[in-house]
Amino acid sequence: MKGIFWGWVLGILCSVSLNAQNRTHKVVAGETVVSLAQKYQVTPYDLYKVNPEAKNGLKPAMVLVLPPNAVVPKTKPTPAVVANKPNATVARTPVPATHTVLAKETVFSISKKYGLPTGALEALNPQLKTNGLQTGMVLVLKKGVPTPKPMPAPSTTEHTHVVQAQETKYGIATRYGISVAELEAQNPTIVDSLPVGAVLKIKKSTSKPATTVAEPIKPKPVETLAYTVQNGETVFSLSRQFGLSEAALIRLNPELKDGLKEGMVLQVPMQVSFAKNRTDSGVKDLAQSANRQKRRELVLFLPFNAAKIQNDTVTGVVERLKKDKFLNMTLDFYSGALMAIDSARTLGLNVNVRIFDSQESRQTTAALDLLKQEDFSQVDAVIGPFYQINVEKVAAALEAQKIPVISPLSRDEGKSYSNLLQSTPLPDATKAAMLDYLQAKNGNIIAVVSPKKQSMRQYLRDYYEGVKLVGVADNGSVVADSIKKHFVKDRMNYVILATEKTGAVMTTTASMVAAQKDFKVQLVILEANETLDYEEIPIARLTKLKLMYPSVTRENDSPTAEQFDFAYRKKNKVFPNTYAIRGFDVTFDTLMRISQENGFLGTLEVATEHLENRFDYARKVSGGYANTGVYILYYDEDLQLKQAN
Repeated sequence: MKGIFWGWVLGILCSVSLNAQNRTHKVVAGETVVSLAQKYQVTPYDLYKVNPEAKNGLKPAMVLVLPPNAVVPKTKPTPAVVANKPNATVARTPVPATHTVLAKETVFSISKKYGLPTGALEALNPQLKTNGLQTGMVLVLKKGVPTPKPMPAPSTTEHTHVVQAQETKYGIATRYGISVAELEAQNPTIVDSLPVGAVLKIKKSTSKPATTVAEPIKPKPVETLAYTVQNGETVFSLSRQFGLSEAALIRLNPELKDGLKEGMVLQVPMQVSFAKNRTDSGVKDLAQSANRQKRRELVLFLPFNAAKIQNDTVTGVVERLKKDKFLNMTLDFYSGALMAIDSARTLGLNVNVRIFDSQESRQTTAALDLLKQEDFSQVDAVIGPFYQINVEKVAAALEAQKIPVISPLSRDEGKSYSNLLQSTPLPDATKAAMLDYLQAKNGNIIAVVSPKKQSMRQYLRDYYEGVKLVGVADNGSVVADSIKKHFVKDRMNYVILATEKTGAVMTTTASMVAAQKDFKVQLVILEANETLDYEEIPIARLTKLKLMYPSVTRENDSPTAEQFDFAYRKKNKVFPNTYAIRGFDVTFDTLMRISQENGFLGTLEVATEHLENRFDYARKVSGGYANTGVYILYYDEDLQLKQAN
């Protein structure tokens, strides 16, 4: 009966999703694959994947299918157009000769304000390409206007101050040595509020304003775990094992200066506490070594929350599917898992799979009751529940039976259990993978770090001592020469961008492009950076610098991936999304591992790879295992996303 019910729900889901995915775009003159990728927040690869004909070029009136993950911009209702009389004229605001940049303004917003193309604005103001946009900068808006000379420094009695985000009246008054009342008296417009970008005139009779120094954010103390030294281990092997420099390991454990002894208890940072002895990073196909004779059993705890749905009408279910993102995610994962089960049986694996409704919220789950009601004595592995706190409860309940419990989606690091496996790489693991790759390539590593990212600065100082740090001013500016002075010849210069400041991004990328004639340079980010999505950051510049970043998934256009896409779409009438592919990869990997002679836990020295995910488990010092399978991806100059590792 439950199977019929969920088949009905999936049928409705497919019809709803099909309507959502039959979205198209009609090409107009001047549009390119890159501009459309930016418009719909996808990659050029995504568009090429569903529109192979686009590789031959776009033509006006061509109709493109939008990828499933495309974000269609919301359009405002078009106001009614009133026909102008033949002699009517439209008054336009005259474009001034210059513009003084205010806080939060960007090249794009200024261009839009005055109706100038960004290229024209940059041509009139070449300093934008070298120094980026900075608050207080005076821009030329018309040809023939001489470049404004810097304003003379104000006298010691009067200062101009542009209000920045998160500043307060008290903070500004204190900076200039006056009271809040005096500040308001000199600037009556701020009595009721203090708007960002407001230009204040401040008079004071004595000393110069104090230099703005961003109050450093005190880094949190390094959290550590105890590790007992084993026979045969050395300081060098331990530093390799934990991804630390020898100096960093000794700094945490000063007693190492007197030598390392078996049984010694060391403090190891929790962030890098993976004990990984295997040096072979290659992946292995486990299909050849699977034991097809012995019966294996897998349990999936998936949060269908059927009790909320089964009393709904068809219309009610459709409406719920439109709004309930968690249910959609569950059904997508489920559909991918079903494909994995079919694939495993096609390969002749002898597996029995039981799927239960975990009926979970952020704090509760029915999985614990199911553990008591159902027989788990023959279970070889459990996938789920989804929420980390719930999967930890299941792992705790099954730890004594040594049944592996796989957390399928969560990137949260909570409690550790010897049988708990985190299948999604944690954020610290992705950063470490990227930095380890740069070091393995013998790269010269430079990091541009903004004041707000003190934790990143501290992380680099603690664990990657060779990284050269470049600071970003409070207003988002960075001096191009402060980056270039660190470049070296005959080695790749990797520049890590760890700033949300548009000006710093513009300056850094522009200086890197300018340096390409003399140095080998490549742009790197360690985590998602929304600033790179802004329209004033040309995608051509990012591809020219071959932007590289760590990712838990890869782009896969292999014949196997294409066959999966075809089979999935044939069965479900929609393209597989991220959660469907994740459902396939996690389930198929688990089925492969439990089908080995030594079971799941006997395969953890082996790395595997499926459609979009790599599984390379490392033992956590605190207990359990975490997936360290991270891809290093980069954009090539042909706009294709490629894999570096």
